[in-house]
Amino acid sequence: MASHDNGGCVAISGGVGGAKLALGLSRILPPARLTIVANTGDDFEHLGLFISPDLDTVMYTLADVANKEVGWGQAGETWHFLGALERLGGESWFRLGDRDLATHVVRTRMLREGSSLSEATAHLCRALGVEHPLVPMSDDSIPTTVVTRGGERLGFQHYFVRDRCAPEVTGFEFSGIDAAEPAPGFAAALASPELAAIVICPSNPFVSVDPVLNIPGIMDRMRASAAAVVAVSPIVGGQALKGPAAKMMKELGMPQSALAVAKHYRGRIDGLVLDARDAELRDAVEAEGIATLVTDTVMVSLQDRIDLAEATFRFACELPARTG
Repeated sequence: MASHDNGGCVAISGGVGGAKLALGLSRILPPARLTIVANTGDDFEHLGLFISPDLDTVMYTLADVANKEVGWGQAGETWHFLGALERLGGESWFRLGDRDLATHVVRTRMLREGSSLSEATAHLCRALGVEHPLVPMSDDSIPTTVVTRGGERLGFQHYFVRDRCAPEVTGFEFSGIDAAEPAPGFAAALASPELAAIVICPSNPFVSVDPVLNIPGIMDRMRASAAAVVAVSPIVGGQALKGPAAKMMKELGMPQSALAVAKHYRGRIDGLVLDARDAELRDAVEAEGIATLVTDTVMVSLQDRIDLAEATFRFACELPARTG
């Protein structure tokens, strides 16, 4: 198995929470040893623009231009476009700042001219000085649909942003996933003989991670790798640190706990990183056949991100890979 000193890592990330750990990993691993894979189930077209919220959140975080107060969008943002749009009666529920707008314009132009999402992402990352490879989970469209108690099916951003997660959820659909393929950079990273760890960042298991893991063949590729798969629980002390994961768990009839996260990932991960506040769940998680690491997982400062990245990567490197 590759060692901590020379092995590589694939990090699977959603938006704000995942981006924090991705940043920490980028501070302990050079670009040649880290590939960050972002969920694209949140992607959608709005106002004629192709928007990739999770890709952009990770990209802005790595480029050190993110709005650190909210975790998304860019620092120093202005809202002249949005204000003008509102005056004209346009849809303004999805907040597009002036700086952020440029990203979507460039991406949309490239896609319409025939570039893949991977190629557009690489161009944007180069322009912003991001050195670590950031790739979409797929170049194919796999939009997430939220199925609600009343039977209505909502695009994820309509559920998450427009409706502020208010509708009660009963399930999720990933349109087109059966015919989708992993992006070339994702497939290549999983196939690397130097891969030492696959880290699932503390992102929403249902709408940020499941779309990635459910791409046909991904779990087979992960199992074929020499790397162990480790997830960081996004639930701490029964609460989601960011986003609607805990609310979704309740509505799906699941306990709001890190143990429920472990059961959701059972058979797909080798280890789970628990926060110290959930240390009492360690034995129950390990009874599911999942190794555990208990540490501080709440990332407030940059050093918190680095410390958690270091602990998580070492934990993964020390685990035997799952077989079969």
